[in-house]
Amino acid sequence: MAEKTTRSARSGGGAAGTRGAAPRRADAERTITAILDAALRCFADGPDATVTQIAKAAGVGRVTVYGHFDSLEAIVDALLTRSLREAEAMFDELDLESGTAAAAVDRLLHAPWILGRYRGLFEASTRYLGPQKMRTLHDPVFSRVEAVIVRGQKAGEFRTDLPLPWLLATCYALAHAAVAESDAGRLAPEEAADLLSSTLLGILDAGAQR
Repeated sequence: MAEKTTRSARSGGGAAGTRGAAPRRADAERTITAILDAALRCFADGPDATVTQIAKAAGVGRVTVYGHFDSLEAIVDALLTRSLREAEAMFDELDLESGTAAAAVDRLLHAPWILGRYRGLFEASTRYLGPQKMRTLHDPVFSRVEAVIVRGQKAGEFRTDLPLPWLLATCYALAHAAVAESDAGRLAPEEAADLLSSTLLGILDAGAQR
């Protein structure tokens, strides 16, 4: 009986423990959100943000941060994953299946998730996650981009003489080049978005086909 009592106490005491679990989970989620929001603000000032700085910006202690993330890399990973999920939700609002494929690409590349909204996250992600992990995390987002390009190819808007993986890789590279230029202050976010859109659409244009 003693063993059963001990197990019950550790699990929160049956029904009472179940009732208390939901508020604890909600508190944990709020803390995680605060930490990630703070990390985004800190990385906007540069990729050298520390756990101490992030904890201070979040209004929590370092121990609390490490209770949810075991490293700075884990924070960046979670932050990039969250930003990409937000991007996917934004894609639904952009209605990428309506109008011409070229117009859909232009709407996509002018969306605030690419430039300005996540300032500094690209550089931090490159430093802590590496190019391969970054590309893997971007796969769900770029599957949506791929669908728009394929739609444009079928409609005769976009070229078909180059491999689709190469066109996607070009889009990925150009998008991150635009982010890097904007983050460095060499281009305003609006200017970078305009240049990114005109450059990529010029590459995709069926008229450029060999």
